[in-house]
Formats: sequence, structure tokens, C-alpha cells
Amino acid sequence: MTETISVTADTINSWADDQEGPVALTCKQKLLPVEGEGGVIFPPTYAMDEGKPPYNIDTLSDGTKVATIDSVGSQANRMEPIFKAAKPGETENPLSKLVPQIDIAYGNEKTVSILDAGHRLGDAVIRSSELKDEAQTAFKLYLDTGDASTLAKLAPTSLVFGVWDSRDTQAKLPRLVQSVIRAWDVDPLTRSAVYNAPLNYAKLGVFDEDVKEKAERDAKRPESQRGFVNALASATHGGVVARGPIERVITINLVALRKLNGENSQDLRRYILGLALVAATKPLDGFLRQGCLLVPDENAPAQWLAVARNGNRTSVELSAAIALDYAKAAADKFGVGQNRRVAFKKELAQDDLKELDKKKEKKTKTAA
Repeated sequence: MTETISVTADTINSWADDQEGPVALTCKQKLLPVEGEGGVIFPPTYAMDEGKPPYNIDTLSDGTKVATIDSVGSQANRMEPIFKAAKPGETENPLSKLVPQIDIAYGNEKTVSILDAGHRLGDAVIRSSELKDEAQTAFKLYLDTGDASTLAKLAPTSLVFGVWDSRDTQAKLPRLVQSVIRAWDVDPLTRSAVYNAPLNYAKLGVFDEDVKEKAERDAKRPESQRGFVNALASATHGGVVARGPIERVITINLVALRKLNGENSQDLRRYILGLALVAATKPLDGFLRQGCLLVPDENAPAQWLAVARNGNRTSVELSAAIALDYAKAAADKFGVGQNRRVAFKKELAQDDLKELDKKKEKKTKTAA
């Protein structure tokens, strides 16, 4: 890495268009707990074997423990809603004009945004709505011809963050933006707590003293689970301390981007790249969960790098403002899909559930 280049619209256009251009853009950002270096943070919890901390902690060959603080999927789910329109009474969100706002109406005037659907355009809520046929047609067009333009008009963030229509057409598009947060060289901690019931429910006749004593020793009893007796939580998971860095690593896959084709392919790729750059450069909302509030380390500013095919790394001056200006122009040129409100259909959901039974029946007949 021997130089730093200023980023212009022409620079970004070349990233989208030049087949011999950089293979990726990448950024490594050091984060700190709000309490400062060495502060305790709480990773996400998962179902683990009994006796083990419910965190995703890997041990490297040299003994270093690395904890996942926010996974690739979780980061994508945090970034995608930045494009949602503001709710009534909220300040207008300029990013919402970059993508079509599609809401699925259900129940008593309730709605869910496609930007909140975990599987994006391949989600069950899409297959259970009036958007089902259009989504299926768009996926099939991509499978048959490689044309992603219809997908970009319906759900462009499905191209940015990846989508797999695993329960229908099997169309699969890779993530262009990938982000993950890991903490290095961590030590897991434990914590204990005591709950004191405000009343002695046994003396009040709700249950007898024998039941009370048993419940205070067995957290699985209903009296304990419902909070009617004193309870002790001993040596449960208490977060981790990172002796090494806490890092957020972001990658934009330019090779996968350049494989997107369709009507007005150049405009399509530039539009999707604009969205990817906006998502990747927008400052992180560091409140990941209770006990995990992270901020950038001001003494270690993040730096974007363009990585060439030969491994050469060039520093690029890429900012959120540059990304947004480019994305606005690219969206105007490509044409953002229309905002829509579609209805959830219970019958479509029920039919979708029957598809699994049909597949099982077909598989049984084939095996026979």
C-alpha cells in the first residue's frame, strides 16, 4: 500500500464497470466499549452444551480465544433497515428514497416492511402476499437469463445483502456487503444474582413451606419460574473482557457485483453499488444488545482499502457523504421501483405449507 486516492464518481463507476478493477473494498474498524478499553461486553447468546458459556467463542491453535460479537447475518439485519421510510412523526429519512418502500398489510391495519423480512424477497411473508407471483417471476428470470433488473426494482437490498429463495425457485444471490464484529483474546466472565421475593407467599397460604423450600432449590419449579420464591442465579454467563482488539470488518465484493446483468446492466450495477456503499459507510449503531454498547476508537480511525487482483492494497478516501451523493445519482439514473402496499393472504400461507407435504409425498413415491 503506497498511496491514497481521492474517490470521485468516476472512481466508483470504474469499480462497478471495470472487469479488471479491484476485487473488493474492505475496511477494518476498531471499536471500544463505552466504558473504555477492557470494559465488559456481552456477546450474543446461543444454545450450547450444558456447562459451557452460551457464547460463540473459538479457540485458535495458539490458545487465543476469539468471540463473535455480531455475526454476518446480524450485521446485515441491522444495516438493511437504514433504508426504511420514517414513521409518522419521525424525521424524514433521505435514504428511504433510494429503494422502493414495500409494506405487507396484515391483521388490523398492521404492516411489516420488506426491509424487516429476515429472508428478504425469499421470505415466507412474501410468498404469503400479493407479491408472490412477481417475486417468483423475478427469481425465475434471474435463474433463466441472469437478468437481475426486475429483482432490483422489487427488492434491491436483496442484491446488496444476499438472498436465497430456498423454499421455492432456489435462486441464490451472494452478499455484496459483508460485515462482522469479533473480539480477540477474550476471557469469559461469570456473574451471580439473588432475587428476594417481596412477600412470603407460603405464610399467605399460596403454597406450604415444604413447597417453598423445594422451589428455592429447584429453579424449574413453577413457584420459582413465576417469581413467588427467593431465587439464586450462581456463576451464570457474565460477558467477556477483550484483551485484544474488538474489530468490525466490512467487505464489499466487487467481483460478485460485476456479475449482475440485465436491462441497462451498467446503470443496474452502479445503483446496487451505490446502495452497498451507503450501507457500508453509514456509522454503526453500536447498541447491539444489553451490556454491549460499542463506539469507534478515535485513536485508530478506520481506513477503506481497494484490493487489486494481485493483492495490492490502495487506501481510498471513502466517506458516508461521498457514498450518499453517488447513490442518489445512481438511483435517479436507474430508476427506483415504485412504493407499494400489498396484502397478506392467509390462503397463500396455507397453500405454501401444503407444498412441504407434497414434496414429502413425492419423495416417498420416488423412493418406493
